[in-house]
Amino acid sequence: MNKFACAVLAVLTLLLSAGCATQVVPDPALTFIDQSRLPVANASMQIAGLGPCTDNPDRTLRLASDQPVTVLVHGCFSSAGLFRGLAQVLAFHGQQTACFTYNDRDSLKVSSSQLATAVGQLGQHLDSQRIAIIGHSQGALIARKALVAEGGNIAPNAQLRLVTVSGPFAGIAAANTCGNRSLRVLSLGIVNAICQAVTGDKWSEITQTSPFILEPGHLNARVQEHLKVVTDERGSCRRIDNGSCAESDAIFSLAEQRNPVVDSDPLVKIVEVKAGHVEIVGDKRVAPAKLITILQQHQVIRPTEPGRMAKLGQLLAQLYGEAR
Repeated sequence: MNKFACAVLAVLTLLLSAGCATQVVPDPALTFIDQSRLPVANASMQIAGLGPCTDNPDRTLRLASDQPVTVLVHGCFSSAGLFRGLAQVLAFHGQQTACFTYNDRDSLKVSSSQLATAVGQLGQHLDSQRIAIIGHSQGALIARKALVAEGGNIAPNAQLRLVTVSGPFAGIAAANTCGNRSLRVLSLGIVNAICQAVTGDKWSEITQTSPFILEPGHLNARVQEHLKVVTDERGSCRRIDNGSCAESDAIFSLAEQRNPVVDSDPLVKIVEVKAGHVEIVGDKRVAPAKLITILQQHQVIRPTEPGRMAKLGQLLAQLYGEAR
């Protein structure tokens, strides 16, 4: 029995360290966004789970009600402030954002229901109910589930766009031990307990055999498009030390990101890009240049005015340190 427990613990420890972005201590610099190019806010709102894309404790949203809103949904081990860079890029182009914050150990169904409710409430405050939702990694699973036909209380007049990035829609391979029914029975509940302890209430939803993965549902009629960004993460590196890769950025394989039910939806447009799991959304060392290009090509981010290209480069260098 002990060998079962040790095997599960080893695999799930790998899952926890690899399948999520590295946990980062909140940075005081991540508490504000330059709003000089944003439309003038005329509405303030308090919505559970939604707030500014910063680590500011004031979670009040201040928005221009006649303008579209982009909602960003982080993966696990993240915070709203870690999407501040992308939110700042959107603000540079005059586009307002909100970030969804959730407990990444909760059931994905619970988190997606909370997101659906929050987006529905957001729509009630907007004259323009054009809302784009961008989810990364685990956040991609939550974002899509929030927008399935039976999911949530989305405002009836909402015009929704879904963008998912590096989402493991086929389930997480490292979690398959948790989905092994025979092993769970043989371990007399030890496997279940370890899976719960390591990953939280979502443990039974992230395996390749879970109903959450096998029966993803169909998108709500108010969703106009699903842009699915698939990352080929092979050979990517998150951190180099003495000329060698000290931390891989290859988290999910192409197979883990593919799901025939999700991919065959006529609303889906799939874009495959060679990029690491964290690289695609950016961190303190690398700007999300590839993602910005994709989002501009698909009109999620507005085109950069030719005379402002240099200023955008300066902004990315400021936000992402070593970015060029």
